[in-house]
Amino acid sequence: MAYRNLREFIDRLDGSGDLVRIDRTVKADLEITELANRMMKSPDGGKAMLFNNVIPVGQNEPCGIPLLVNAYGSRKRIAWALGVEDVEEIPERIRSYIKPELPSGLVESIKKIPQLVELTKFPPKTVSSAPCQAVVMDPPDLYKLPVCKCWPRDGGPFFTLPQVISKRLADGARNVGMYRMQVYDSNTTGMHWHVHHGGSGHLHEYMEAGKRMEVAVVLGGDPALGYSASAPLPEGIDEYLFAGFLRKQPVGLVQCKTVDLQVPAEAEFVIEGYVDPEERRIEGPFGDHTGFYSLEDEYPVFHVTAITHREDPVYPHTIVGRPPMEDFYMGWATERIFLPLIQMIVPEIIDYSLPAEGIFHNYVFVKIKKRFPGHAFKVMNAIWGLGQMMFSKFIVVVDDWVDVQDLSEVLWVLGNHCEPGRDTLMTKGPRDALDHAAPLAHYGNKLGFDATEKWPEEGHTRPWPE
Repeated sequence: MAYRNLREFIDRLDGSGDLVRIDRTVKADLEITELANRMMKSPDGGKAMLFNNVIPVGQNEPCGIPLLVNAYGSRKRIAWALGVEDVEEIPERIRSYIKPELPSGLVESIKKIPQLVELTKFPPKTVSSAPCQAVVMDPPDLYKLPVCKCWPRDGGPFFTLPQVISKRLADGARNVGMYRMQVYDSNTTGMHWHVHHGGSGHLHEYMEAGKRMEVAVVLGGDPALGYSASAPLPEGIDEYLFAGFLRKQPVGLVQCKTVDLQVPAEAEFVIEGYVDPEERRIEGPFGDHTGFYSLEDEYPVFHVTAITHREDPVYPHTIVGRPPMEDFYMGWATERIFLPLIQMIVPEIIDYSLPAEGIFHNYVFVKIKKRFPGHAFKVMNAIWGLGQMMFSKFIVVVDDWVDVQDLSEVLWVLGNHCEPGRDTLMTKGPRDALDHAAPLAHYGNKLGFDATEKWPEEGHTRPWPE
């Protein structure tokens, strides 16, 4: 099912007993993180939490805007957020498109028509009015929102679940990404664009043209929108088109008030503004999903020109930190959903796993059906050439009988099957910007482990045990 807006998803959580409502007054300054962190560390991710009386950072009274956190924080809830009962339904649907059965006759061809027609239904559609613009804040003031300071050494309060919208200068192609934003004052924030991010690429074009870049920041809407902003989509695939595919309904977009961008009509908040390509300001530190503070550095600055919102809006929030946290379940959904696309390029991959301990980029466990000497090394090199998989620091390749979803089994096989001098592959390339072990920012070494059964053609002339 598709949710028209965040309210419908909250009702789903409430009706299933997966939502806790907290009416006691709590502070956005550290207190919400303490409570939400306990919930996220409970078995199966605990429950979603709706705080009804939140005191913003630096304020003395509740702001009247409820705050939702941990909405994605279990395998069940992330599936519901994407409109399914089981996340595996989505990759199976993708497989039906990328590996269609060839019709053997006229009747079979006709049966395929509804599936082909469905592909045309996903592009976003423009609407003339929208709930997200029911109230125009005058003057715009970020301090009226319950933006949280999550950890004691954070540089300030941060938006943690924004959909940041920009468009390419050359052709107007849209990018929607999820980038943290530190609130500096009532109308400016940081914009945490790494060099590898789509928004950073857009900004470079504006810098070369000597123009400031219009940006819109969206909070809320159908939870499939927020997930799509975080998904590692290939260049040129519109995130709201992908969200339409997930929800099986087009995303309705409305024109912004002060910038030439379109935003989801059913969002909770829309923050409009611009980034000057020449302006930088210190952003951070920030307690990150690595479990360590990412250090302060200079990043672009976002200037607010307007804030609009629904009547009685809800503020969506997440916290990140030492895994497992809510973002692990979002990453797990990405792992499952994108497996068919990875298999299109590297078909020998049977399954793969990004364990929570690896925080998305440190560990990749890969299962293959080995067919020739050096096959594991071929797969490692292919993975390091796949989009954001290029950040993978340690890749472990195992045989088809190993359960890569079982961390204990992978480590057992790795220890038994790997000869360090023969079965490892060191390479160099891009590293995740949050990897503080890399000697240089964004660049370093990566290591692959061949934990498959070894063949005589690979230099192992001794018998291999059963």
